[in-house]
Amino acid sequence: MRTISILEKLLLGRCIKARRRPKIPTVATTLQAAFPSLSSPPLVSSSTQTKRPIIIRSDYCNHEKRSLKLHSTVPPSLLVSNSQQTQNPAVLFPPANQSVAAIVFGDGPETQLYPLTKRRSEGAIPIAASYRLIDAVLSNCISSNIHRIYALTQFNSTSLNSHISRAYSGLGFGNEGFVEVIAAYQSSDNNGWFQGTADAVRRCLWVLEEYPMSEFLVLPGYHLYKMDYQELIKAHRNNKADITVAASVARRIHDPGFGFLDVNSENQVLEFRLKLEGGPIDNHSAKGSRKSNDTALSSITSMGIYLINRDALKRLLEEHFPEANDFRTEVIPGAISIGMKIQDYAFHGYWEDMRNIEAFYQANMQSTKSTDMGYNFCDNESPVHTSRRCLPPTLITDSVITNSVVGDGCILNGCRIKGTVIGMRTRIGNGSIIEDSVIMGSTLYQDIYSQPNAEDSENRKGTDIPIGIGEDTQIRKAIVDKNARIGKNVVIINKDNAHEGDRETDGYVIRQGIVVVLRSAVIPDGTIL
Repeated sequence: MRTISILEKLLLGRCIKARRRPKIPTVATTLQAAFPSLSSPPLVSSSTQTKRPIIIRSDYCNHEKRSLKLHSTVPPSLLVSNSQQTQNPAVLFPPANQSVAAIVFGDGPETQLYPLTKRRSEGAIPIAASYRLIDAVLSNCISSNIHRIYALTQFNSTSLNSHISRAYSGLGFGNEGFVEVIAAYQSSDNNGWFQGTADAVRRCLWVLEEYPMSEFLVLPGYHLYKMDYQELIKAHRNNKADITVAASVARRIHDPGFGFLDVNSENQVLEFRLKLEGGPIDNHSAKGSRKSNDTALSSITSMGIYLINRDALKRLLEEHFPEANDFRTEVIPGAISIGMKIQDYAFHGYWEDMRNIEAFYQANMQSTKSTDMGYNFCDNESPVHTSRRCLPPTLITDSVITNSVVGDGCILNGCRIKGTVIGMRTRIGNGSIIEDSVIMGSTLYQDIYSQPNAEDSENRKGTDIPIGIGEDTQIRKAIVDKNARIGKNVVIINKDNAHEGDRETDGYVIRQGIVVVLRSAVIPDGTIL
């Protein structure tokens, strides 16, 4: 038998004492016992889920290092020592990711982007080769740590709903973060579709009230800009406002359709003026009942972005204006007229509201510039999120490409491309010249060497022309929508220099001097436009 040394006895005695030592409660267990209400909110019961309209919930994740934070349900002031608590009082407002929810609309009341919206909503329109317009707004929310996002969709929403569910699903913040698609629906109480932005929010309040939000951020989902919503929320709370309206300083002169705000030196909105179609700029105005000593008011352009207190939103939609359908023309002017405190948040950055085809075209052209670009899609600090795709790299053979953006999975053979956005899966034939254009690409690959049978050729006109751009074709200052079939020796240059033109039956229209080739259009060999 081995003899135990004195050192081994001492070590054995310490181990026994350590096992008998009583368990010391941790900070987390103490706080959980003292504050049971601070636990995570329960999941929605199955009975509640059965009453919903068409809803797709998707968790997402932010891959930025600066946003990978642990979000605790315990207020920060309860996680510091006593000495720190005496120096730092309790936080007045909970974090934005727990108290602010975003409401994103996938389409606008009056689209000016037709025919790009013929089969899709504004938010689903492709931009800069790899993205959709709604990606810019949803990425702003993610970068601003707003983790609860509701996307309300209605018109031509199939493509948009599919994109959101694919792009922002799978990973995320567990039960804290989600992107939830709420499609327009009919019920026993409302047998019609959404009549406008305000009507949509009113009818979805029962969904929006699942979580104890303090403010709702109402956002158009088809604008292109980068904004830190945290700054907007901070200004809103510091001013103790009922509603804060984001306004563009750079677009002070131009009317994007969201109205003008007359504000005083304290950025308080005193009057709202809106130009309706065919009328003067002040044919729909509202003046506030709040008095101001300022004699000089400044006018600023509304961006259609509203941060609204939860209680104020419910009062406006259910009590003051229960029949109002639109935030822009009814709810915001009404809130000013009844004396609610409306503040302005001045935004100095780039903002494009995609008011027409020309604005959309110019936004794409700016994405091809290396300097003086309006919107930076390559910003590491606030990246633009989109759907993850499994596409091969672009194949470029004997081609000359300058100042252009090229998406994944393209096949470019012996062509010359300058100042152009080339979307995913685009095929361009040998000898073609593409300049200052937007080619949206296609949704599938097609075997260009396979010949259609006689029955297909008879029943489907243009099946002998493969998807893409044929050989020796010239395109300048045009937008080519997805899955278009452009034959060989085609010239698309707006030869008549027309400003407007409607030739939908021939597969194209002209808007602001820009030729727009429709989705899945067929342009035969030798055509000159």
